[in-house]
Amino acid sequence: MSDRRDNKNRRLWTGESQDKDGRYVYKYTDAFGKRKALYSWRLTEADAAPKGKRKDLSLREKEKVLQKEVSDGIVPDGGNMTVLELVKRYVSQKRGVRHNTEANYKFVINIIAKEPFGQKRIDKVKLSDAKAWLIKLQDDGRGYSTIHTVRGVIRPAFQMAMDDDLIRRNPFEFQLATVVVNDSVTREAITRKQERAFLEFLANDKHFCRYYEGIYILFKTGLRISEFVGLTLADIDMKNRKISVNHQLQRKRNMEYVIEDTKTTCGTREIPMSDEVYECFERIISNRKRPRVEPMIDGKCGFKCGFLYLDKNDMPMAALHWEKYFQHICEKYNSIYKVQMPKVTPHICRHTFCSNMAKSGMNPKTLQYLMGHSDIGVTLNTYTHIGYDDAKEELKRVVNAE
Repeated sequence: MSDRRDNKNRRLWTGESQDKDGRYVYKYTDAFGKRKALYSWRLTEADAAPKGKRKDLSLREKEKVLQKEVSDGIVPDGGNMTVLELVKRYVSQKRGVRHNTEANYKFVINIIAKEPFGQKRIDKVKLSDAKAWLIKLQDDGRGYSTIHTVRGVIRPAFQMAMDDDLIRRNPFEFQLATVVVNDSVTREAITRKQERAFLEFLANDKHFCRYYEGIYILFKTGLRISEFVGLTLADIDMKNRKISVNHQLQRKRNMEYVIEDTKTTCGTREIPMSDEVYECFERIISNRKRPRVEPMIDGKCGFKCGFLYLDKNDMPMAALHWEKYFQHICEKYNSIYKVQMPKVTPHICRHTFCSNMAKSGMNPKTLQYLMGHSDIGVTLNTYTHIGYDDAKEELKRVVNAE
């Protein structure tokens, strides 16, 4: 034990000292061999804080906390790692992720990098801090879905820090909906009447009629847009009237095209064609322009297996192309008709197909297969939009059948 004493003639322990201004210091070497120090204006818990100084843990209390962390295997000071550094480390360990997931990681890192919260030391982040930051994001205009994405990355990152003994608790372990307002707009299926009006308008429009067949197929098959744009001639079995879905086409922000597996293992499936869908594919194939050189994406190319729709650069049309077409079609429709068409997107086509099939009494397991869902709960809960009129008709049907 040291023979040094403070200005009150109290013996100081090894590593402890007192500055000329009265502040106490405890110096130590951390697990990484770096010299560190703890500071406090009070030596013991019984000491009063000097006038004008904020009351903090005493030096001896801080030493106890440090010793407890060391004995528990917790790295002091969270390894001096910031929130941004932690998230970057977490993301760097993710390998073989889909390009959409990779884009989400970059998106989240960019948000955190712009926030003062990103420079906060991870061991200093309390539950209230985490909640306050997410509330700030919403106050700054970030939508619920964006905040949900951010929390979906930062929570497992802090869990990793817990597993690495950098922190004791995960400050992001709470229900998001109890903290920020869910202001996201639910994507609703459109009615059969609206679907007919949309397709009729499309068929008769001189400019947009060129997309009629593709949009009709989306409405009548429930294909994901990434599955649809990835279809090649080799995937269309006109003889047996079926669509082979075994991959999806994605385009990255840098305009690079990639072929990926279907979203789930159940996404790999064969979809039968109705007569109308068959006729649409016939017209698409007969009207398909043959480029001088067929585009090659991860080995998929050639006239016999060429992509169905090509852009002006003879590259496959991506999901963004079709999302823009839908947007412009809706805008034109609503500029003409008084009764407005709700927002229609490729994904709403998928919602609508699933909802229509459910309302028509299709076996749920059959519908699950057609949709390519791995969990039937998704089929039943997320995509079927049953209202009062549907319930009334179903009840009448059951009663009449008795």
